[in-house]
Amino acid sequence: MNTSYTIEEKEYLQRIGARIKQLRLRVGLSQEKLSFESGLDRTYVGSVERGERNISLINLNKIALALNISISELLKIEQ
Repeated sequence: MNTSYTIEEKEYLQRIGARIKQLRLRVGLSQEKLSFESGLDRTYVGSVERGERNISLINLNKIALALNISISELLKIEQ
């Protein structure tokens, strides 16, 4: 992970990743299936779920579409 992120920023990325994982598991998808459905690499999806990536809006949209939800639903995380 980029070391220029603050602790709070790293925690935010981890919360987003945990939310994606939660939603993925809720619909019964493996990381591999989510990566296939979203057109993203499986290792990328894993690193996003672990909070190791600052995911782009385009990729957030791809994941939301694969999960059949809106981006706003995907981003509902506790502050």
